[in-house]
Amino acid sequence: MNTQKLEIENADGLKLGAKLDLPVERKPLAYALFAHCFTCTKDFKSAYYISRALTRHGIAVVRLDFTGLGESEGDFSDTNFSSNVDDLVAAAEYMNKRLSAPQLLVGHSLGGAAVLQAARKISGTRAVATIGAPADPAHVGHLLKNSHTEIEKHGKADVIVEGRTFSIKKQFLDDLDGHRMDETIEELGLPLLVLHSPADMVVDFENATHIFSTARQPKSFISLNEADHLLTNRNDADYAGAVLATWATSYFEMPASVEINDHIDAESGNQVTVSTGQGYRTEIQAGTHRLAADEPLSVGGTDTGPDPYGLLLAGLGACTSITLRMYADHKQWPLENIDVHLSHRKIHAKDCETCESDSGKIDLIEREIELSGPLDTSQRERLLEIADKCPVHRTLTSETRIETRLRDVGEPAEQV
Repeated sequence: MNTQKLEIENADGLKLGAKLDLPVERKPLAYALFAHCFTCTKDFKSAYYISRALTRHGIAVVRLDFTGLGESEGDFSDTNFSSNVDDLVAAAEYMNKRLSAPQLLVGHSLGGAAVLQAARKISGTRAVATIGAPADPAHVGHLLKNSHTEIEKHGKADVIVEGRTFSIKKQFLDDLDGHRMDETIEELGLPLLVLHSPADMVVDFENATHIFSTARQPKSFISLNEADHLLTNRNDADYAGAVLATWATSYFEMPASVEINDHIDAESGNQVTVSTGQGYRTEIQAGTHRLAADEPLSVGGTDTGPDPYGLLLAGLGACTSITLRMYADHKQWPLENIDVHLSHRKIHAKDCETCESDSGKIDLIEREIELSGPLDTSQRERLLEIADKCPVHRTLTSETRIETRLRDVGEPAEQV
């Protein structure tokens, strides 16, 4: 995905840090606004992974730091649940003016309660999703129960949350008790998706069942199996984001002539856009198709996709197989199945008897083809010859020129 920094001004004139995550092709089908967990930031890993999963489905995401957290201005001790809701409304207004109104609101933990409260104040919202959310913001007070006495006595106290120290004032607790969540949930009037894990030890599962039972239709419930509250396992966050994206797209308002993936020229299948954000994982947009590349764990990658050479071999293998299928079908030969096995390695030029180079190293791609079906010997030999005629094979073995230039961020692609 492509990530850009934003600066949003809230109702108090404070600058809020935010990030806009765009699909690789930077042409989103819709926008989502993401609210993070209590004391977390927009850069928390689970927020990043969920956002990445949404962008893979063409949904742009704005991740916001609430006042006093992350890159946002202000003092966290002066904030409360109500100010979080106000920050979300300010972010939605910014999106409506500069980008597009958020059609999807997503909230993790206390952020889930916040998006439920904010939804009725944000025009254009078409769906809401909560992840590990409490049924009532006052639930956060239970996490601070060891500090209640000091807060009541002195008006504030320093508390430790996830290894970090925060100053909590009495007004924070008072504000938590001032919200009527059941009424908010019941009168939401929007499609709701509740995601929660039975293994959540911070916000117990009963919170999710209460939200779901209180909400009116349309509503959906997804159990996140053994995920922890913060979705620290990347696979859990990826799964939550993928399910969320699939669910949400059915509620998005799209231009009359646009369907999912139609925003990409169907005749430009050879147009590829590649984007690398944090780490080595790379998002690829090839025509109307999305895929990923990565590096192995041994070199610092996350192994969530093939490496670049793996993709190169895949391109050659696919071209080989498709070319053989086309040729056999044209000849009406009884070719049933084609399996192409490829490998790549570097060898010394002096060890290659048929190579022009006689020094240094060269690339060697080895290709083995299995053909199934009642083919005779002459048919099999002809298909072996045809394999060398596939377009990608010819590109790799002929003179190829690659022209590279820098493009400014946001600059449209040249029309060829």
